[in-house]
Amino acid sequence: MTQWKKTELSILIPNYNNVCVDLVTCLQQQAEALGINYEIIVVDDHSPQQESIHENEAINGILHCRYIVKERNTGSAATRNYLGRLSRYRWLLFLDCDITIPNDDFLKRYVANGNEGVINGGICILEDERLRHNLRYLYEKAAEPAHTAEKRQQQQYREFRSTNFIIERTAFETCPFDERFTRSGYEDVLFGKHLKQHGISITHIDNPVMMTEFETNSNYISKIEYSTRTLFAFRQELKGYSRLLTLVEGIHIRLVRSVIRLCFKLFGNLVRRNLCGQHPCLRLFNPYRLGYYLTLK
Repeated sequence: MTQWKKTELSILIPNYNNVCVDLVTCLQQQAEALGINYEIIVVDDHSPQQESIHENEAINGILHCRYIVKERNTGSAATRNYLGRLSRYRWLLFLDCDITIPNDDFLKRYVANGNEGVINGGICILEDERLRHNLRYLYEKAAEPAHTAEKRQQQQYREFRSTNFIIERTAFETCPFDERFTRSGYEDVLFGKHLKQHGISITHIDNPVMMTEFETNSNYISKIEYSTRTLFAFRQELKGYSRLLTLVEGIHIRLVRSVIRLCFKLFGNLVRRNLCGQHPCLRLFNPYRLGYYLTLK
């Protein structure tokens, strides 16, 4: 039998309002083919959509797989920590629930990798011309060239994202997610900072999961506004780990900030309407985030 570098793997998936049966089935088949010790655990963060919970119960019928529904919603950070406590193996692979696995050797690339600490596999974006009017799709597609493993490794801690990563149990126990983050948004950025503070190495590799689901434009803007408020609340701790914060800190002249705030007050609703509409202009996205941030108190 092939001697893998990593022979014990807990695959951990926090879920909310998604049906994960196909994802779990794909991962289970790959894990079985490797002949390693593994488990797959999906924890549902008290989804309101009962039909998705009902469908996900099929996961309990798949070999070495469990599906657990929490009694109350506590957020993705707390759910990831809960998954870590439930798991039993040395290596923990965390994956988002709304992705697909694009490669048949996805797990093989991880278990064959000899690096320790944290390994971040990255993401790729579905090619779909039908999504050309979806703001999230346009944003992620434009950012994709900057997210190669080589480029992420240049700023390995600042570029950490929790969508797809594997971590040693001892490292995760030393550096869990901060449960003050009760919704998604910057908890992974702070996690990357804490990894650096604890001297836990991050290796970025090209082993992506694929984003195939994109929320509506209005839902995405609402999510961005919430995450921007989170960034503002944790701005001291996230200093140096957010491009938006770096941009804000680079605006030293008060008059410039005042002009940006005024423009946002005058035109922010119009820009928001465009971003939420059928033909969003991606060039307005970052200016909107900047203006929104500068109006927070």
